[in-house]
Amino acid sequence: MFSALALAFGLAMDATAVSTARAFGAKAHRELAILPLLFGVFQAGMAALGWLAGKVAGPSIAAWDHWVAFVLLTLIGGKMLVEAWRADDDDEPKPGSMWLYFGLALATSIDAAAAGITLPLVPVAPALSLVLIGTVTAALSAIGYLAGRALGHKVGAKLDVVGGLVLIAIGLKILIQQA
Repeated sequence: MFSALALAFGLAMDATAVSTARAFGAKAHRELAILPLLFGVFQAGMAALGWLAGKVAGPSIAAWDHWVAFVLLTLIGGKMLVEAWRADDDDEPKPGSMWLYFGLALATSIDAAAAGITLPLVPVAPALSLVLIGTVTAALSAIGYLAGRALGHKVGAKLDVVGGLVLIAIGLKILIQQA
């Protein structure tokens, strides 16, 4: 059970960091529900896909997953930087679109597909591991969002710059770790 929980916490870290970064600019309250839900579903779903595809496409997934995550996170982080640069101090932060939310969920869950290949090695039923991955990711993403929102209210909406830089840094971290 410890192995499954450790895997779930490890996979949840990127989603938690992205959720925190999204909250810096004090986005709409709906993101507190949408992001953790999508992140949890995508983490568990991508791990399940990795588990199912592991026998056939394992080397292909491992060869490209870090590049896809890097590109998506860098593009989204860059978009946040551009929006922060263009925003006036009087501008009310705007919530993201569903396409943005899906892009973030996909980008943060690509490593879960690669990790899903290893699910048969975890000494817990794969179905339980998938439930733990989704639940832990959703819970930590919600906590991260609340923490980022509190910090954003204290420091200001210009933390979008920090959020964009964090997303780019996560993408770089994924790329460097997998290279």
